[in-house]
Amino acid sequence: MDYAATTPVDPRVVKKMQPFYNKKYGNTMSSHSFGRETHDAMEESRIIIAKSIGASSKEIYFTSSATEANNATLKGITFANRKKGKHIIISSIEHDCVLNSSKWLQKQGVDITLLPVDKYGFVGLDELRDNIRKDTILVSIMHANNEIGTIEPIREIGKICRERGIYFHSDAAQSYCKVPINVKKDNVDVLTISSHKIYGPKGMGAMYIKKGVKIDPLLHGGGQEHGFRSSTSNTTGIVGFGEAARIAKRDMKKESTKIGKLRDRLIKGVLEIEDSHLNGHPKKRLYNNTNFWFSFIEGESLIMKLDAKGISAGTGSACSSTTLHPSHVLLAIGLKPEEAHGSLRLSLGRWTTKKEVDYVIKTLPKIVKKLRKISPFKGKW
Repeated sequence: MDYAATTPVDPRVVKKMQPFYNKKYGNTMSSHSFGRETHDAMEESRIIIAKSIGASSKEIYFTSSATEANNATLKGITFANRKKGKHIIISSIEHDCVLNSSKWLQKQGVDITLLPVDKYGFVGLDELRDNIRKDTILVSIMHANNEIGTIEPIREIGKICRERGIYFHSDAAQSYCKVPINVKKDNVDVLTISSHKIYGPKGMGAMYIKKGVKIDPLLHGGGQEHGFRSSTSNTTGIVGFGEAARIAKRDMKKESTKIGKLRDRLIKGVLEIEDSHLNGHPKKRLYNNTNFWFSFIEGESLIMKLDAKGISAGTGSACSSTTLHPSHVLLAIGLKPEEAHGSLRLSLGRWTTKKEVDYVIKTLPKIVKKLRKISPFKGKW
């Protein structure tokens, strides 16, 4: 029940990757047959990913992760556009890698505006317009939130940025191959995607960078990735990413219907628990995401009790769930710290079954009831 944190690699992806470990192992920069073979395989994946978002293959750049891609976007655009301005707008519910990149840029003299969101996690379009300045160079708003699943209106956001001549970046790590994306129609200048969220290998991300966008590279060396990201290409990972994207894009409609029904069943069952609440928009959310908070209990205890019953879940973002701080996303949508601490994220995936969902619906109320009996919060809220 934690597919949002990561996914297992699809067996079909593993099969596609296998030869590139020890048979087709050439360096893509080599001019001999081993190098040409791996180079061609890498370019095939680049084409698959480009087509999946309506881009040109020359606009796709492979990275080691979505975190690297987000860092490269914020820092690269800032460095390349210093003469134009030093103001960036992000939302208050961005992933930690965007938030922490912004904090670092602030130390370099960049002005950062943190846009608030409403109770569902939506960015206000009027609020965005009001915060754009003459020296604004970039707006970075994620496509779908990794914790509460809310899907942002990126096409409208992109249109506002396009009209003002400002670059628009969207982190689509969670939404890629779950929600249709067309970078041209959505007015996106830079897009971040991730492999391990779509049943591909970990350690692989990619960026769409629209032709003509001024962005400086973070890594310098041999000139790989059209000179933007120097480093020996992770051919095995790239091949796996391409195959995962091919399968996910092809089956997107079928999976959204199947998993969406299970998600709705799970939401209905969990909300029958007294003093339970759904976080995020009830409809405009990722088809595999649910996020709840429960009065009078602490999320970490809930996770441990569920784990003991064979249910893996999260209390928020997997990147920060080991900390004791309440989720910044849940605080941003208006929850009190004690409410945010009582959160639970259950996320479904390709191999989730109705039997598993029903097991959660049956098990969770008993655990919540036990925790409330011993809760130090009871009667204090």
